[in-house]
Amino acid sequence: MVAQLDSSYIRTRPWKIWSRIISYALFEGRPATTRGRWINPLVFAHFAVEKRLPIRRKIEKPVFILGTGRSGTTILGVVLSMHRDVGFLNEPKALWHAVHPDEDLVGSYSQSRAKYRLSASDATDDVIQSAHRLYNAYLSVSFARRVVDKYPELIFRIPFVKKIFPDAKFLFLTRNGWDTCHSIVNWSKRLGVKKDNETHDWWGVNQRKWHLLINEIVMEHNDLSPYVNEMSAWTQQSDMAAVEWIVTMREGLSLLKQFPNDIQHVKYEMLCSEPQKTMEKITEFLELDQNDELFFQYVNTVLQPPDVKNACSLNQKIVNPFFETMRELGYA
Repeated sequence: MVAQLDSSYIRTRPWKIWSRIISYALFEGRPATTRGRWINPLVFAHFAVEKRLPIRRKIEKPVFILGTGRSGTTILGVVLSMHRDVGFLNEPKALWHAVHPDEDLVGSYSQSRAKYRLSASDATDDVIQSAHRLYNAYLSVSFARRVVDKYPELIFRIPFVKKIFPDAKFLFLTRNGWDTCHSIVNWSKRLGVKKDNETHDWWGVNQRKWHLLINEIVMEHNDLSPYVNEMSAWTQQSDMAAVEWIVTMREGLSLLKQFPNDIQHVKYEMLCSEPQKTMEKITEFLELDQNDELFFQYVNTVLQPPDVKNACSLNQKIVNPFFETMRELGYA
């Protein structure tokens, strides 16, 4: 569906269609695995103009949804976008590429150097000004007061984001590892394509994201780093997905200890089984108005308990790290 719009969304708050279409057309960009990439030059031309305009308003407490992709981050963002004060950007990687040229992990907009981690030192004055100008432009045209930005890989760039937006709020979403791995595998099966002798799938253009992940992030983990050379040749999607899930979950758990006042842990299973209670805690943490009846009606309509997936076979090198991470997150 275009811009995550469906009949339930449109019926609940029709005027929200404008915000989602604007997000989709002018700010999010179209990544390598999608159609409509002809629009990307227009998106970047738009960014170039906006980065030259003055900052019109202060960006207050932007919200970032973090975790592993395919763990419920999109539905959480879509549900939050129904709040009357929120504008939702669904993986606006084009916007972030316009802010910092080394951030394109997938290779949708550049084949030059990319870095998984961006630190506070990467947030130069020009980067900070560009981010604020683009967020300003988005708030102005979407008629929103707060931005919710779902970009799971930003979990490895928290110091960078906090340097740009010191009062940012973060939601760390976790989901059972088996469910996440199955979802990633199915995503690549459905949306992976061959184009001009290149493979475009979950792992980017010719596994660009996978190689960046193992060379930068996996190398930091003592129980995984001895197998990096072997992993570079892996093609089993479930093994690759499990590695991404392990290192991302570990990163999130570490961040919860480092920034306890800025990051809230949200379990996808709790979000779906107790939507009202969980979303009340989220909106309180984000300092969003809780007197929004239509918003909570939508929450209770859309969020339903997911089907639990079976375990899948994993490479023996990662079995122990996988189960240790599952236990640390409270999954049996």
